[in-house]
Amino acid sequence: MSWIKVEHPAAGYRKIFETVEELNEPISAEITGVFPLWLRGSLLRMGPGLFEIGDEPFHHLFDGQALIHKFDLKGDQVTYFRKFIRTDAYVRAMTENRVVITEFGTTAYPDPCKNIFSRFFTYFRGIEVTDNCLVNVYPVGEDFYAVTETNFITKVDPDSLETLKKVDLCKYLSINGVTAHPHVDADGSLYNIGNCFGKNMSLAYNIVKIPPAQKDKSDPIEKSQVVVQLPSSERLKPSYIHSFGMTENYFVFVEQPVKINLLKFLSSWSIRGATYMDCFESNENMGTWFHLATKDPADYMTNHKFRTSAFNLFHHINAYEDQGFIVVDLCTWKGHDFVYNYLYLANLRQEWEQVKKAAMRAPQPEVRRYVLPLDIHREEQGRNLVSLSYTTATAVLHSDGSIWLEPEVLFSGPRQAFEFPQINYSKCCGKKYSFAYGLGLNHFIPDRIVKLNVQTKETWVWQEEDCYPSEPLFVPTPGATKEDEGVLLSVVVKPGAERPGFLLVLDAMMLTELARAEVNTVIPVTLHGMYKPPPSP
Repeated sequence: MSWIKVEHPAAGYRKIFETVEELNEPISAEITGVFPLWLRGSLLRMGPGLFEIGDEPFHHLFDGQALIHKFDLKGDQVTYFRKFIRTDAYVRAMTENRVVITEFGTTAYPDPCKNIFSRFFTYFRGIEVTDNCLVNVYPVGEDFYAVTETNFITKVDPDSLETLKKVDLCKYLSINGVTAHPHVDADGSLYNIGNCFGKNMSLAYNIVKIPPAQKDKSDPIEKSQVVVQLPSSERLKPSYIHSFGMTENYFVFVEQPVKINLLKFLSSWSIRGATYMDCFESNENMGTWFHLATKDPADYMTNHKFRTSAFNLFHHINAYEDQGFIVVDLCTWKGHDFVYNYLYLANLRQEWEQVKKAAMRAPQPEVRRYVLPLDIHREEQGRNLVSLSYTTATAVLHSDGSIWLEPEVLFSGPRQAFEFPQINYSKCCGKKYSFAYGLGLNHFIPDRIVKLNVQTKETWVWQEEDCYPSEPLFVPTPGATKEDEGVLLSVVVKPGAERPGFLLVLDAMMLTELARAEVNTVIPVTLHGMYKPPPSP
């Protein structure tokens, strides 16, 4: 299906970047169409919901205070509920009516009511890292955690949406923070990655493991461990990591040229009002490095030095092994300029023509497939090592022992991103697969849901005028035999409609609408989330 060029001259998308109030109790949705009878559970979503405190605005998309949303699906009855997470960042801001903890792109200044001496000492108290868990929510053992990318995660009740407790992962792991995109193994083990201090004060990356739910009901987080350490290409500048890849036997880590300048990070916090965004810089010379580690026994593969040209990477789609190769599918953005520079709220709230102009300057999105050979023979220098019949991706061994990768492009459209990718995770994670589902970003504005056949490059699109969907989550039909047998769930906003927020249910095979459940409230942008099946009877 071809991608029709869609315009948004009315700038209705501004509505998804506006503050809303939480709800005291769930509200009923009006259903059109028919919800599948087996679809009974909850859709949980995380995102920003408070975009200013008093008269102080938050500046970046990832600064708004964490709001957890829930659609409860009970056959012919659907309800919607939302609550702000009672993080330290939120509670203290509410108490003092100002930004108290520095967020991703917004500085917290010392309390203007204090005298000069106590203000001075506040500055030197060191870094207060935010616990604003607006990015994702996922299960750990029997519990559920709302997360961002720092060392703090927040335990929540998935039914009442109450905030239960703040957990500091540094107490259990040698890690400075972890991603909001863990992987889950067949046995229920959870894997994640984050940067850490390695040997002799240089930075490295640790892959960590949280075991599955414990028989004795103890907290699996207390039994977390570091599985393997990967080196950083620069001693004091780890790369920004948003996700990683995992196959049946390997971990795949893509080290991108967007770097965190640790010295800048530490010094800027002590004196001047800097934010996390101020500590990122691009390395214009390194390109992009791929690292591999084996899972069992866990070991870094030092001899495999994969290199390619510069790109930003936030989301891995999937990775799998095939005939001595690892196939890695990614949502990339070309070049080393940091995409987050274009996600300030002032940018996203502009008139449509201005939004388009800004996106023209930004890195261009592309879905790419890279293929990494596992067997490397010295005599094969200068030749393409990839012999998989179904891909045009190449890997060439250079005289210095590095392997230069060129991708196969699976999807590319000018300023049209296929992002927030999802797959049939339980069936296909780490295995050869056919379908990815994503959110279509039109000059960074989400306006369509897309299905991509990664083998044939065929696409299907769901789109409706003045509608702004979110990441589509795939839920398989019970007993399904086909990979795409199931539904996609997406929270959609239609500003100006009588019921402006709705849960959309699409047939994952053809992307046709099965049902929607509309509520009379706007739902701000959500980033990631999960489908929680009903408890087994």
